[in-house]
Amino acid sequence: MNRLVPLPVVVPLLGAALTLILANLPRVQRTVSVVALTGNLVVAVALLVQAYRHGPVVTQVGGWRAPVGIVLVADQLSALMLVVSSAVTLCVLIYSIGQGRSETSESAPVSIYHPTYLVLTAGITNAFLAGDLFNLFVGFEMLLAASFVLITLGGTEARIRTGSTYVVVGILSSMIFLVAVGLVYAATGTLNLAQLATRLDALPDGVRLGLQLMLLLAFGIKAAVFPVSAWLPDSYPTAPAPVTAVFAGLLTKVGVYAIIRTETLLFPGGQVSGLLMVVAGLTMVVGVLGAVAQSDMKRLFSFTLVSHIGYMIYGVALSTAAALSGAIFYVVHHITIQTTLFLVAGLVEERAGSTDLRRLGGLARIAPLLAVLFFVPAMNLAGIPPFSGFLGKVGLLQAGVSVGGPLPWVLVAAGTATSLLTLYTASRVWNIAFWRAPRLATDEPVVRLPRLMVGATAALVVLGLTFTLAAGPLFRVTADAAADLRLRTPYVRAVLPGGAP
Repeated sequence: MNRLVPLPVVVPLLGAALTLILANLPRVQRTVSVVALTGNLVVAVALLVQAYRHGPVVTQVGGWRAPVGIVLVADQLSALMLVVSSAVTLCVLIYSIGQGRSETSESAPVSIYHPTYLVLTAGITNAFLAGDLFNLFVGFEMLLAASFVLITLGGTEARIRTGSTYVVVGILSSMIFLVAVGLVYAATGTLNLAQLATRLDALPDGVRLGLQLMLLLAFGIKAAVFPVSAWLPDSYPTAPAPVTAVFAGLLTKVGVYAIIRTETLLFPGGQVSGLLMVVAGLTMVVGVLGAVAQSDMKRLFSFTLVSHIGYMIYGVALSTAAALSGAIFYVVHHITIQTTLFLVAGLVEERAGSTDLRRLGGLARIAPLLAVLFFVPAMNLAGIPPFSGFLGKVGLLQAGVSVGGPLPWVLVAAGTATSLLTLYTASRVWNIAFWRAPRLATDEPVVRLPRLMVGATAALVVLGLTFTLAAGPLFRVTADAAADLRLRTPYVRAVLPGGAP
């Protein structure tokens, strides 16, 4: 099974090269992309089953054994992230094909869109599988380089302006990450995560804390946690709907994944738990208050994206087994739901010509299927029982109550208030865009939504409902993943079976 581990990185890269060669054959190009991402999903499921049954699956790239060589590791956490990200990237690709972004639109030229999208996918999977800090940095750079292209597709003034902000922020976070990598190597003589798990403990407390804070800052910018989240609501809404959807669903979660991995494996003990709790609470509250003030669906969803990152950081800050399990569950849930809502926003724009709530109305009567596709994930995001959003939030809030203390209780209150305000924003969008009298002229031609766009969105809605129906087994997986993260030894022994030198 260890031979399967590199495939989620290698297959998209080979697909990117092939689709670039096939730039003049759009149908073949689309087929190659779909086959590559379908293969990724199959491999990811196989790796998750193997990691759940037998422990982490490790590949020593090039035959060079760790800690000298590059190592790719698929444990339960990374394999679960691979499965969800592979399903989401495949659905978004199908959606974009239905929208025509990869065929004739200036927003996504055929010679650029597919290769860049596949490179983005390879960067995401490489980040999830990376067994050392520098390869994690490489994964971030792959997905960032691809995202720089995707966010400015079409070359409109708005996209170039917001894309420039995104590029500057991305380069800044990468510079901080690279400096942190250099300092870690200077202090420990290694970048292998398993080896760092043993060597960092021997450093003076001040040096260790400084390295931890630098990595947290780099990953916090990428995850869009407060106060380094202001760039996101201005950057995402102007991009094409498929691009915005995959960015919202996955790119910030790669940053969250990096925080979970490094905080549990490299810096256990909760030395900065108080700081993370404050950051989590502010991220939740500031994000949702920003959402309340918005009148455009895409900007509103961008602020809810920031807000709900706070729940995940909250689980990391508590660092108990129940809190980590809840955080992992919530990451999986939120990847799917947030992507779905941005795809729905794209459908609304396709059907009504705008996502501005002041120009919308009557969509429930005009497009009832579209109303259903919005209502289900919106209620899921708000945490209405019995959806997975409710189950994830209850798990996190229960973990906070179990820990006790002033800060955890404040965060329980902040999480509850954020959930209620999320419900308010979702209800507001429903009442204005879908429920009130139509704003469209009666003589306007009816725009029929492409079946692939609707089908891909519906598939993600069903996936979100599946997490609700299969919450028991999914919580067992996340609980096992959290237990392994806290133990650390399963990861270290899988990578360094002879012990850490």
